[in-house]
Amino acid sequence: MSTIRKTKRKRVLNGLPRRRFLAGAAILDVLSTGVTIAQMMFLSQIVAAVFLLHKDFALVFPQLLLLLGTIILHAGCVWGRDVSVQYGAIRWKNAVRQRLFAHVLQLGPSYSKNEATGELVTVLYEGIERLDAYIGQYLPQLTTSILVPFLIAIFVFPLDWISGVLFLLTLPIIPLLMILIGSFAEQRTRQQWQALSRLSATLLDAIQGLGTLKLFGQSTSASKQIAFVSDSFRKKTLNMLGVAFLSGAVLEFMVAAAIGLIAVTLGVRLVNGGISFSNVFLILLLAPEFYRPLRELGVQHHAGMEGKVAMKRINEILAIPLPMDRKTFSPFVLSAPLTITFSDIAYTYPTSEQPVLDRINLTLSPGTCTALIGRSGEGKSTLVHLLMRFIKEQSGQISVNGCALSDLPVEMWRNSIALVPQRPSLFAGSVLDNLRLARPDASEAEILRACEQAGAAAFIEQLPQGYATWLGERGARLSAGQIQRLAIARAFLKDAPLLIMDESTSSLDPESETHIRQALERLTHNRTVLVIAHRQNTIACAQRVISLEAGTLIERETAERMVLPPYKVTPHVSDRAQRIEVSS
Repeated sequence: MSTIRKTKRKRVLNGLPRRRFLAGAAILDVLSTGVTIAQMMFLSQIVAAVFLLHKDFALVFPQLLLLLGTIILHAGCVWGRDVSVQYGAIRWKNAVRQRLFAHVLQLGPSYSKNEATGELVTVLYEGIERLDAYIGQYLPQLTTSILVPFLIAIFVFPLDWISGVLFLLTLPIIPLLMILIGSFAEQRTRQQWQALSRLSATLLDAIQGLGTLKLFGQSTSASKQIAFVSDSFRKKTLNMLGVAFLSGAVLEFMVAAAIGLIAVTLGVRLVNGGISFSNVFLILLLAPEFYRPLRELGVQHHAGMEGKVAMKRINEILAIPLPMDRKTFSPFVLSAPLTITFSDIAYTYPTSEQPVLDRINLTLSPGTCTALIGRSGEGKSTLVHLLMRFIKEQSGQISVNGCALSDLPVEMWRNSIALVPQRPSLFAGSVLDNLRLARPDASEAEILRACEQAGAAAFIEQLPQGYATWLGERGARLSAGQIQRLAIARAFLKDAPLLIMDESTSSLDPESETHIRQALERLTHNRTVLVIAHRQNTIACAQRVISLEAGTLIERETAERMVLPPYKVTPHVSDRAQRIEVSS
């Protein structure tokens, strides 16, 4: 399992455009290092000529021009490297965000309903943004920390092999220190990320449930909870920064000690005549450049840990296999009318031992309306999610016009479904934008006709800008009944051969409900309709009533049509009180 996960993760990362700009940064690092070495050579020669040989300005002027040229060229290399890595990091972040969001969309609601919305939003926004420092600073600096010391060491060895050996002996101390502190710092960074995700989820829940909190007078309690979670995030952040500051201080001390050791060794040998002044001065100029990439890597290590933790969470999501694969099929299969057959369907959730659906056998015929009833938690939504291919059946088969549903392309199959949920989702945008989610290419005449059939045209025309009226998040400014009518209008506009309704008239007034029911009866012609029913008047218009109890289906006769099994009254412990229980 771990091997499969690692393979998938590697494939995810290699599929993104990061190697190109990292290779460009490495080439510029090599060029910049060569220019730096030349710059230090010219500087040491100028100092030796002026202070030891007492040459005048005219004699060292050509070398000064060369020194100026290397300074300008070095600045150009650094500028080009920074621009390259930042441009590449922006492209890479954009590619990761698009792939991650597309993957979450393909996973569907069966995945998102088991995840905290606030945590997913944090990954999609804050997690992606933390990749900026990781991709744009840490990874290029990691490459620089390998190349630059290696090139400088190659140059120093012919000048003085003793200094080269000291460079190589002191070099591993810094990476070893970073590795020892890195595991501890990564653990603190992971804790800080978890605290941030929890804070985001708590804030989102509080904002979405603001009305409920005010109604029950729990605003103060919610404020205390947010303060507690925020304080936990503060503590985790300070702990992480404390480790980062400590590692930075130790790293600076080790680098200073290494440079000091090399300087003392060179000074003693210079006094004894074992090395020339020009070589001593050149090596001393190159020593800070030798350790500089590692010092900068230590500075970027904190940002690298944050990006690494975020990337780990992103890879966990991207490594989740998609529920369905793209198939090829004959187009005539999805042509109306549709006959849908459930054959021995079974499904058990991972967190439960009892199957929520157990050997379900059901046929949905075209031109008929089938009402599916049952208590909450009996598996009605699971059956609908199987039909919409949000999840996959664990045994049995669902077939459409004789063809296995698993053999149909997911996108094309869902284009054949019109869904009217009990709590429809509207998005920030105009009324027209929300209606055209069903059919982006629909004409204005088709939209007007769909709204009239759904009983939504009257209230839409009364809005300030009519169909161009901007709706807030989750359909703000509209009542629950108006939101539901827009959802029904989308179903009319889509004109799909399969219609799934989840008590879609529950928020309508009696007059509008009658109008919608008449329209729905016309809509069922040559269509397959499945209604998740909770009320008696919804069942009245269905040709079939199926009850889902304990994971099995029970066909009910017309006289037995009722939403739930009968209730019974049982005596309480106190003879002055009674409680109502649902019969088993």
